[in-house]
Amino acid sequence: MDRSSGDSRLAGGTNGADGAADLVSRSRELEGVAADAILDGSAAARVQWATPDGLELVGRGIAVEFTAGGTGRFDRLRDRANRVFSGLVHDGPEPARPRAVGGVAFHDGHEPTPPWTGFPAASFIVPRVQVVRTDDGTWLTAVGDRAGEADDRLERWHDRLTVSPGSGPSGSTPGVAATRRTTSPAEWTTQVDTALERIADGRLRKVVLAQALSVELEGPIDVAATLEQLGRQYPNCYRFSIGHGTGGTFFGAPPERLVSKRGQRVETEALAGSVPRGETPAEDEDHVERMRGDEKFQHEHGLVVDAIREQLAPFARDLTVSEQTIRRLATIQHLQTPIEATLSGDRHVLEIVEALHPTPAVGGVPPDAAWETIRETESFDRGWYAAPVGWFDADGDGEFAVGLRSGVATDEQVTLFAGSGIVADSDPDEEWDEVQLKFRPVLDELR
Repeated sequence: MDRSSGDSRLAGGTNGADGAADLVSRSRELEGVAADAILDGSAAARVQWATPDGLELVGRGIAVEFTAGGTGRFDRLRDRANRVFSGLVHDGPEPARPRAVGGVAFHDGHEPTPPWTGFPAASFIVPRVQVVRTDDGTWLTAVGDRAGEADDRLERWHDRLTVSPGSGPSGSTPGVAATRRTTSPAEWTTQVDTALERIADGRLRKVVLAQALSVELEGPIDVAATLEQLGRQYPNCYRFSIGHGTGGTFFGAPPERLVSKRGQRVETEALAGSVPRGETPAEDEDHVERMRGDEKFQHEHGLVVDAIREQLAPFARDLTVSEQTIRRLATIQHLQTPIEATLSGDRHVLEIVEALHPTPAVGGVPPDAAWETIRETESFDRGWYAAPVGWFDADGDGEFAVGLRSGVATDEQVTLFAGSGIVADSDPDEEWDEVQLKFRPVLDELR
């Protein structure tokens, strides 16, 4: 399969000349079974997705896979998915429908090298078996390219989960043996100074620079257990993990929704500007008031709001920017502005994802100059960090988060990523401290 240009592949089946093929799914309700019960050590490909409002999806195996690379990757993903999903026959409730789960790399020309082995420029899989949990119930769904295959798989897994509902995550942490930074404080200062020079001469208004932290573990990581702990610590964040079995597992608990689309309704948000949590509610408020009254924070946040408004405008019949609020997490607080839109016509969520990525919260303004600065100054490969991760379905609806507060795990090592927005009056030391703060959510759960 040529991943550089893109492809779709049915596991165990064949594609027609135009890439189309039948896809059959069958669902049954489950009781007393955790969503991650279908995961075990034998699952080569696995995905997990959870939202703050209660949707949880766990899948294993590959019924069909979509991959693409290069500047046209979103168009090729959408075209191949439409051809495959056009033959979908789903027998089950709407929440249990098959979804393509995955993500894309930050740069469209990304080539998978360690630690990103197995992660092309764009990849989504429809799992062979998935468990979906919502407030209304839990369902098991099996997918195949023939009705008999889907039925047999559904019955086999239903019996297996009913007899042995799974032990769930281990609950243990791997422990941290050592950490190594890819960027030293001196190198960081040089990178920030380079960005400030470009801002001063008018080439840039803002750029987000990032760092990577290599973490050597004392033992193997249980990603599902780590995600469960992150869910307890950060219940109002997304949680995801994506592992294709040919490399590591990308996982995280991002606070930022990139886009949610259902029908013609789209929801997104601007999340930029960060301060720590205080030891007391009064200290919390002191930090927030400083952020609200600080020209640098408001300028950085305003750039993100304005860019999202401009990026959504060509798709929208109406667009609403709500009042600025505060997003409080366990260790950090952000400025947040919710944004909603009604689309002017039929659109696939991948079209909205392409238009919004990267937002100035993870890239910069103007986008091309920011991308150039990131490529020239950062000393590591972003891979899928700070890029869209999420799902889409046969109707073109879906939900995506930004792959922040994240890391890629390989054997007994995890590489973590975090960044900070650089604007005209940024201080390298303060921005360094902010990056270290953003490493904490995942790093704390590894110790």
